[in-house]
Amino acid sequence: MTVAAVLLVYAASAGTVGSRLLGRARWALRAPLLGIGTYLAAAWSVVAALGLAGLTLAVHATALGGGLSHLIGACVLRLRDAYATPGGATAAGLCLTLAGAVMARTALTALTHLRAVRRQAVQHAQTARLVGRREPALGAVLVDHEQPAAYCVAGPHPTVILTTATLQALDPEQVDAVLAHERAHLASHHHRLLAIARIARQVLPCLPLMRDADTQITRLVEMHADDAATTDGDTGPLATALAVLAAAAGPAPGLAAATTDAVQRIQRLLRPAEPLSRVRRQLLRAGAAALALTPVLLALTPAMVALALGRVPAA
Repeated sequence: MTVAAVLLVYAASAGTVGSRLLGRARWALRAPLLGIGTYLAAAWSVVAALGLAGLTLAVHATALGGGLSHLIGACVLRLRDAYATPGGATAAGLCLTLAGAVMARTALTALTHLRAVRRQAVQHAQTARLVGRREPALGAVLVDHEQPAAYCVAGPHPTVILTTATLQALDPEQVDAVLAHERAHLASHHHRLLAIARIARQVLPCLPLMRDADTQITRLVEMHADDAATTDGDTGPLATALAVLAAAAGPAPGLAAATTDAVQRIQRLLRPAEPLSRVRRQLLRAGAAALALTPVLLALTPAMVALALGRVPAA
């Protein structure tokens, strides 16, 4: 009961206070990929904590650290004892329902979301190829349209899409910078990171951390693509291109170059901050790993204490 209560408190605290703490982390703008990893670790640790809370209530927590035979034996004994009384049966049923509900909702949400995203990506890529024309020199599909736009569609047929108005509005150097930005999205599989964040939000939409993780990761993948497109240090062409595209931006069906926080991204490109030191990066990576492992460590604490004291739980 104590372990389950701690896991529930952790989930509630991380899901609420955690969003405010991460929201103040200005370092994420200097290391976008690290910020993405931290948000995902925090969000999914909440989901894991809720599932483990139900499991540790239904099965004695010390059994979780005793190997498969101990866990199976503990499940049998716990279920036999629980169903010996009506109250025990009710408690066990509620605990298992909590764990099962979290796992089922997560699996169903993930399956539904991924299938929908894949279907939309395939349809859009096919439509772009039908109405546009592939330009080998650009490595993109060119669509006749009067509005400047550049975006990519991931999925089975990754495609970078430009409108003819984009070529008219930008000079060749700026076009190259925009194409590099879009290719960075595809090469870094940013669509998968966004999918992971959006699944977590759909699983627990009531928690601020899940909403913030979705929003912030959407911003951070754009910044990471900006960084990947300007590895040579020349940020001017991309910054100018973003300004031009943002002025004419409309809703885009994919990861678009200039539809997310364009002003902040332009300022970031023109006034780049000092990169994080190696030591600080390592500390932040360790912090993200600790967030991801916290629910498991909390669930296994009784088992680890028992082993440290030489009292191995019996099956």
